Amino acid sequence: MSSSLEFEQAVAALAGTEPETLPLLEAEGVAPWRRLARRFRKNRSAMIALTFLVLVVIVAVLAPLLAPFSPRTTSVAVNQGPSAAHWLGTDDVGGDILSKLMYGAQVSMRACIQIVLMATAVALPLGLVAGYFGRWTDAVIMRVMDALFTFPPLVLALAVSALLGPSITNVSIAIAIVFVPGFTRLIRAQVLAVREETFMEASRAVGAGSGRMMGKHLLPNVASPLIVQVALSFGFALLAEAGLSFLGFGVQIPSTSWGTMLGAAYPFILDKPWPMFPAGIAIFLTVLAFNLVGDGLRDSLGREIFRVKAEK
Repeated sequence: MSSSLEFEQAVAALAGTEPETLPLLEAEGVAPWRRLARRFRKNRSAMIALTFLVLVVIVAVLAPLLAPFSPRTTSVAVNQGPSAAHWLGTDDVGGDILSKLMYGAQVSMRACIQIVLMATAVALPLGLVAGYFGRWTDAVIMRVMDALFTFPPLVLALAVSALLGPSITNVSIAIAIVFVPGFTRLIRAQVLAVREETFMEASRAVGAGSGRMMGKHLLPNVASPLIVQVALSFGFALLAEAGLSFLGFGVQIPSTSWGTMLGAAYPFILDKPWPMFPAGIAIFLTVLAFNLVGDGLRDSLGREIFRVKAEK
């Protein structure tokens, strides 16, 4: 009983309130997300960007139903501007650009989601372990991350993609490797800032194990900056995938992504520049939307103080 009281007093001291006045969550994790949603809704630019991203995802999912043509359908009209038959014109093989833009959204959005999820799945446990245990564990993990940092990101992604072969999964792995060191450093830095705080000492005093300490106490406290970084990284991942596909190391024809559309249109940029605009504008607006959502999350999120029960 006394250990539970000491734990509550330690958390209250960190929050700057008396134990009896510390906000108590009816269900752990519910109130902070409600506060986040309320703050986020007040950010008009972030809400517009989120709406745009939802529309892009809907178009990507429903592309077989919404696209006027198959992405492999060709016509005699090559590198033409908008017309009644082809609202966004045609590309170098007479394909309908609007249809390819819709189908390309599937590949591009899938790629950026795969990239960020794979990078987070690898970096999260590495950052937590390095920051929590420190000493030789931290030294080994961070030296590996430093070694990855020595390679220029584009060169490293190109090398991995060339070794694995051109495909959407392989290019996702290649770019995810580039993202891992930055994610790991961010998580480790947050863990180092949190692990010596009073509520952590109180949890250790009542016998919490390392696994529970990392999952129950450290992870919620590093979640806010990680969520913001993940949101911002979607835009960088989309740009990286488009860049590798543009260079021929990503998605291969006849599959379509926004990067391959740019690559196919580039040789005709001086004579017939129009086909580059739709895919370029789509990439620009989507990356901008991801950045605005990330900024909105950064303004809305803050480290929440949870009142948790001490271990028996």
